[in-house]
Amino acid sequence: MVDPPPLPRRLSDMATVVGLGSALWALGALGLLVTGRAPGLPFATCVAGALLGGVGWGIFRWQRAAARRGSRGAQQGLDD
Repeated sequence: MVDPPPLPRRLSDMATVVGLGSALWALGALGLLVTGRAPGLPFATCVAGALLGGVGWGIFRWQRAAARRGSRGAQQGLDD
């Protein structure tokens, strides 16, 4: 069996993927806000998605910085 080729770097870079996902959630919230359907479950879902993506991106950056400086408790295997 032949292994599939690896994903291109731009599709496997966590900062890009999480940033793009968060931006899409924020764009969805903005679209709902502009159309006047802001107070509701879809708007709250979009806002929560954008905020949680931002938190995840922050944690990822924090772990990457700890791994770069050689912190013992840092996650291993993070690429630059």
